[in-house]
Amino acid sequence: MCHHQLCRKVVQVNTIKWKIVEKVSIFRKFLRFIWERIMVCSTGNSVRYRRLSSKFSEELLAVESSNETLISGYDSDSDLVALKISILGDCQIGKTSFVIKYVGDEQEKRCLEMKGLNLMDKTLIVRGARISFRIWDVGGNHNSYDQIPIACKNSVAILFMFDLTSRSTLNNVIDWYSEARKWNQTAIPILIGTKFDDFVQLPLDIQWSVVTQARAYAKAMKASLFFSSATHNINVNKIFKFIMVKLFNLPWTVQRNLTIGG
Repeated sequence: MCHHQLCRKVVQVNTIKWKIVEKVSIFRKFLRFIWERIMVCSTGNSVRYRRLSSKFSEELLAVESSNETLISGYDSDSDLVALKISILGDCQIGKTSFVIKYVGDEQEKRCLEMKGLNLMDKTLIVRGARISFRIWDVGGNHNSYDQIPIACKNSVAILFMFDLTSRSTLNNVIDWYSEARKWNQTAIPILIGTKFDDFVQLPLDIQWSVVTQARAYAKAMKASLFFSSATHNINVNKIFKFIMVKLFNLPWTVQRNLTIGG
């Protein structure tokens, strides 16, 4: 066999190998995509609620100041009441810090990360009853819009978040709200302004302007309005208590709280 024919043979073999490698790579990407969708959909099942007794309701609302057991993790059990919560808003406004403050640092390590999504759980055990918040934190860039349908499906509440010190993030809330409502019209809407500790350092006229606009947006969205700070734990726990109150029609009034540690 001449040198020219040998070179041609080598080229043909290499071409075939690269085609095989390319097909395998595409197949692996496809399998990874399917697996991610299965993982996401498997935690987005419809929720069934049990009727809560008045005694249980009182214990549930007092859980944060008691010594009840807290469990973090992706548990699956027939006795578990899973409440799916979606969080939407721009980048760099403190969404993930807000969630981590609520679920704790240990759960952050067990966070299920996907493209444009972070999934975290917090399970409360109160007198043997297990209540699990399954929190879907959607990335804040426009590429994450593709995740809104699957993140909002079957959610019982959607938290629309903005940075109190950044007017543009408040303006963008309307876009997040409009997109979310295409896929879920029944979830409880909650509007949350983050970084309250920085906000109170701004001039009073700017504070008043932002508060006025936020109240107008909340009214248009038929949403409850909270100001929060993950750094100082202002209204973080209370927002999830409020969700429980709304879902189960519990006799509890959320008091205004803008103090550190609330």
